[in-house]
Amino acid sequence: MILEDMYYGNWHPSEQIKSTDPESQQVNQKISEHMEMLKNKFSEVDFEQMEVIFDLLNESTSLHSAAAFIHGYRTGAMTMIEVFSGEKGAGSA
Repeated sequence: MILEDMYYGNWHPSEQIKSTDPESQQVNQKISEHMEMLKNKFSEVDFEQMEVIFDLLNESTSLHSAAAFIHGYRTGAMTMIEVFSGEKGAGSA
């Protein structure tokens, strides 16, 4: 049950997202290929620095995804409040 999972801290929506979009898979494949190419081209120290940058980029992306999730959840809740309150919105005639 989702409410029980949320209560006990067992609900992790970001872990449930598995992209089946072929374009996403192609992009990930290209990233892997370029990373391997750069690993062979850069010194070990330079490659480690690049990995740090990618880790920071992943962290930034995760923070943005969390903010987008929260915004979407709030927007959905506000929509439901408006629907169930019976108030006329800007789009009503």
